[in-house]
Amino acid sequence: MQIRAGQLDHPEVIALLREHLQGMAQLSPPESIHALDLDGLRRPEISFWSAWQGDELLGCGALKQLDAEHGEIKSMRTAARHLRKGVAAAMLRHLIDEAGRRAYRRLSLETGSMEGFAPARSLYARHGFGACGPFADYVDDPNSVFMSKQL
Repeated sequence: MQIRAGQLDHPEVIALLREHLQGMAQLSPPESIHALDLDGLRRPEISFWSAWQGDELLGCGALKQLDAEHGEIKSMRTAARHLRKGVAAAMLRHLIDEAGRRAYRRLSLETGSMEGFAPARSLYARHGFGACGPFADYVDDPNSVFMSKQL
């Protein structure tokens, strides 16, 4: 597996991000969807990576700088045919390592509270993330789970 920076113009990445947004819309009410579209992922405070095996897209993830010491994980998604193969864990380790290189002291994320998000919550917990309150511009929402990890 090779993790590459960028690739937001690649048709497979665009399709995976479209699938990601559609998946969020199926699981969460509109007011509780915090996933970024392509334009959102192109903002200067966002860094995006995609995971590949040869020419095949495996998944993606992004890191948003909230301030000089705090980052947020965004847009974690594994391609459907590569679920349960370690893609998300590899991407998460990459994002945690990158946050460390940036000297962040804290890394946070928002994910859904519904059953469909249970695998994601479990992945984050296995990598040392614990429950926290809303951060940045988030507010309490019964459809959201906020998690954070001290680095």
